[in-house]
Order: sequence, then C-alpha cells, then structure tokens
Amino acid sequence: MENNVEPEYAIVTNDLSIHYGSYTAVKGVNVKVEKQKITAIIGPSGCGKSTLLRSFNRMNDFVPNCRVTGELLLQGQNLYSKDVDPVEARRRIGMVFQKPNPFPKSIYENIAWGARINGFKGNMDELVEQSLRGAALWEEVKDLLQKSAYELSGGQQQRLCIARTIAIQPEIILMDEPASALDPISTLRIEELMQELKKNYTIIIVTHNMQQAARASDYTAMMMIDDQRSGGVIEFDDTKKIFTRPKDKRTEDYVTGRFG
Repeated sequence: MENNVEPEYAIVTNDLSIHYGSYTAVKGVNVKVEKQKITAIIGPSGCGKSTLLRSFNRMNDFVPNCRVTGELLLQGQNLYSKDVDPVEARRRIGMVFQKPNPFPKSIYENIAWGARINGFKGNMDELVEQSLRGAALWEEVKDLLQKSAYELSGGQQQRLCIARTIAIQPEIILMDEPASALDPISTLRIEELMQELKKNYTIIIVTHNMQQAARASDYTAMMMIDDQRSGGVIEFDDTKKIFTRPKDKRTEDYVTGRFG
C-alpha cells in the first residue's frame, strides 16, 4: 500500500463458506474490504455473488437450511457469534436491492419509518432532508415529501431506497445490482452517488456490468464456480489490476468477454 500504511478494514472474512443443507454454495472466501472504498463483486451467473453479499449482513438467516462457517469480522467481532444481534448487524450494514423497493408510504415516511423503528429520537425533519441530500434526491423531491414514493421514477425510487438506508446511519452499504433495472442516465447517477457516499461509508456492490465495475469500484473480487458447483473468490485486487493485469487466466477471460 502507499507509504506502507496498513489500511483500515471494514470487513474481513476468514475461510467464509455458505451452505444450504449439504450443498456448499460459497466456499472458503478470504477477503479484506477496505473502509470508505467501493468493492465490486463480479463473476458469471450462479457463482454466489449475491449469496456472499447477503452473508455480510446476515440476510441469509432468512433462508431455510442456510448456515455459515468460518469468520466474518466487523471491527474484529465475528458477526456470526451467538452473542451478536442480527438486527443490530443489519442496522450497521445496510442493503440496497436490485429493484427499487420503496414502502407504500409517502416519500417522507419512507425515510422516517426506518429511522423511527431503529430508535431515532432527534429532529426527524432534519434527518429526512439530510438523508435525501445524501442520496442526491432532495432538490427533486423537497416539495413532494407527502406524495407517494410510487410516484417517483425508477431511478428516483432507487435513490430513495439509498436515502432510507443511510437514514439509519450504517457503517457499510451493500448494493445488489442497484442499477440493473435502470436506464443508462439513472445508472450514471447511481455511480456518481456511490463516489459521494464512499466519503462516509464503505460500499460493496454486486454487478454484472463490467464497465460499471471498472468505472465505479476501487477493488474487485472475481468469483467463479468450481467442479463441485461451489462459488469462490479466485482473485481479489485493485480494480485497475483486475481489468488490466489479472493474475488468473479465468479472470482475464471473463472481464474481456471471452466467457460468462
């Protein structure tokens, strides 16, 4: 690293594996996710990208027969320890899904509701404005706060979901293909927003879009499926290296479009 200074890590995994019954979906992941950087997870369909992402805030707890082995450390604490509250883990590690999923409420209540149930006791008007500004949406909706969130465009709805996530003041934001359902202009807005958000948050994004990964991320994890149909990270490095000088031939073939 520059100046030989050890970076701070938001998440560290040690031999992290995710199992569904007797099937191992993701095997032996060892990565260090740097704080206040954007890390992209790429790879062909079915290699476990979203499964790995959801393990970072224990969303897989909702899947029957799913269990996790190995360690997933958040500031040195294993998130899968028995004494960790998964609800608190999800507050610290927020999630933005593939398709915008606003609540059937007003724009204002979309922000306020999540903050309220997480115990926010401060000035709600200020929090709503601050969160919408943080998601680059305030100027577009400041006169429409009591309108239904469903009246917003798809791109605006996705930025509202990002605002809703940052309103609960997480440390990390997970994004599962956040722009896949959006048009190119809205996609670019999301990417620009990510660059702003990383000043305050660590971002981990799953994307099928190689150009997006190359443009938007600082680091990239390349996933592949092995002969047992288990996914795993085969290469993890600075994004420029992954896209220009990958160590693994499979990574080179994938990012150049030879397969996948």
